[in-house]
Amino acid sequence: MPRPFRFGVDLLTPSSAKEWRAKCRRAEDLGYDVILVPDHLGMIAPFPALAAAAEATERPRLGTYVLNAGFWNPALLARDVATTDALASGRLELGLGTGYVQAEHEAAGLPYGSPRERVDQLRHTVAELERLLGSPEHLPRPAQPRVPLLIGGNGDRMLRLTAEYADIASFTCRRPVPGSTTGQLMPLTPAELDERIVRYEKFAAERAARAEPAELNVLIQLVAVTEDRERALQPLVDRLPELPMEQALDMPIALVGTVEQITAQVRAQRERYGFSYLTVLEPFMEEFAPVMEALRGE
Repeated sequence: MPRPFRFGVDLLTPSSAKEWRAKCRRAEDLGYDVILVPDHLGMIAPFPALAAAAEATERPRLGTYVLNAGFWNPALLARDVATTDALASGRLELGLGTGYVQAEHEAAGLPYGSPRERVDQLRHTVAELERLLGSPEHLPRPAQPRVPLLIGGNGDRMLRLTAEYADIASFTCRRPVPGSTTGQLMPLTPAELDERIVRYEKFAAERAARAEPAELNVLIQLVAVTEDRERALQPLVDRLPELPMEQALDMPIALVGTVEQITAQVRAQRERYGFSYLTVLEPFMEEFAPVMEALRGE
């Protein structure tokens, strides 16, 4: 029996208090299950934004998508997580990653480190959060007995860490462009993603038995409801000449076509990869709504 679909929207744009609350209420009205915020310089600060979202809404869960571990001291992060979960009446989901934008770390005066060092730092952060928030003596206390943990990444060490700790395993389906300091990413091919999913499942099988397997999440980069799929994808293919159109049409990060075609694609991707939790970016919040409605309850 496949896991039921869940849908999240990643809100990126700084807004006034009135605009932010209205945007969160709109996401709730459209039926999104999770309101998410990123962790980048130049965008909204995660925890104040989520506290305001909690005040403006009643139903959606609220999450970070994802925090850069190098920006956060674990003890201070545990305090903010517990406080925000309490203010949100137990609706928080915590997303963590290593961070991939070197220029942001440099602008903040924080060390960036090698890939190995960043994964080590994330592992330390996760372990400390488990220790602190799992202690009945830690104050403040979150509202939930355990705040669900999402970890995002593609490399072997990240997949192993995700399999060990995460309640939600998130796949961006992209990898950094070698040498980029500004966070440029290139998409994985469907075949490359197949290999990463198999690798994750191997690591997950090695973990001690848990109540249920982790939920698998994917970040959607493009949504276009259209009758001309190839025309909608052409700008992406033009930027990535090594990506043939037939592969672009099959990429899970691009949902392009009629509502019927997109819903069929989403169902097929749940069958192929296990993705039941889909996150779209703010610019596609409205466009994705009819797709979400067609899949509701499946």
